[in-house]
Amino acid sequence: AVVSTQSTGKHTSDMDVSKLKGNVNPAAPVVSTRIRVGRSIDGFGLSPGITKEQRLAVENLFKNASKKLEGTLAGTYYPLTGMEEAVRKQLVDDHFLFMSGDPNLQVSGMERDWPEGRGIFHNQEKTFLVWVNEEDQFRIISMEKGGDVKGVFSRLVDGINAVAKSVKEESGKDFMLDEKYGYVHSCPTNLGTGMRASVHIDLPGYAKEGIDKLKARCEELSLQPRGTRGESGGMTGCRFDISNKHRLGYSEIQLVQTMID
Repeated sequence: AVVSTQSTGKHTSDMDVSKLKGNVNPAAPVVSTRIRVGRSIDGFGLSPGITKEQRLAVENLFKNASKKLEGTLAGTYYPLTGMEEAVRKQLVDDHFLFMSGDPNLQVSGMERDWPEGRGIFHNQEKTFLVWVNEEDQFRIISMEKGGDVKGVFSRLVDGINAVAKSVKEESGKDFMLDEKYGYVHSCPTNLGTGMRASVHIDLPGYAKEGIDKLKARCEELSLQPRGTRGESGGMTGCRFDISNKHRLGYSEIQLVQTMID
């Protein structure tokens, strides 16, 4: 049984990779795995209300902090402002680039001064990414082809810790963390872990049966299906994006375990 943290009224974070049991069955038709969290730095506004000066300060802080990332996490930061066309095209081809034009972000003021202060960092292997000043100050992402959820989560944890450490060294500040609501994000649906652990998986049977059947089955498993083109994108063929439904009241380990199971 999953013991949630709701009974204590406090959000408990747990990223101990050694507690994960098993991994996705290699025979499962999983195409790729992606786990992301959002993070905000103490003392800077969340994106609906952040000032232009603060947004640039967050970007500069990350630019300097990212130079301290080492080993497999080391990589390059690409600011959206003044981005060369070749770089832009490559990031689009890699499905890394976030775009303007999301009506939810626009109506809440998150796209003010676009594209200033925004950018993307990725490591050389293109398996570790940080989005800067999109919906959240940071979106920290670990991804790769195949179904090695444990490996992807392990890299994410290393990445979160490395970014937190370098931000702390750079500014003396920590990530915003509330005892009750967990990690603070721009969107209330991400409170708690702010984590979405997802796989792209081919399910031709459910493509025939219809999305309502898949939604009902996912509901039973505490999961949610989406199209592979993101939250507001549609369905393509028989490939679906399946992820944890909960963010708040459960630890990161519990949510990743739910997805593996």
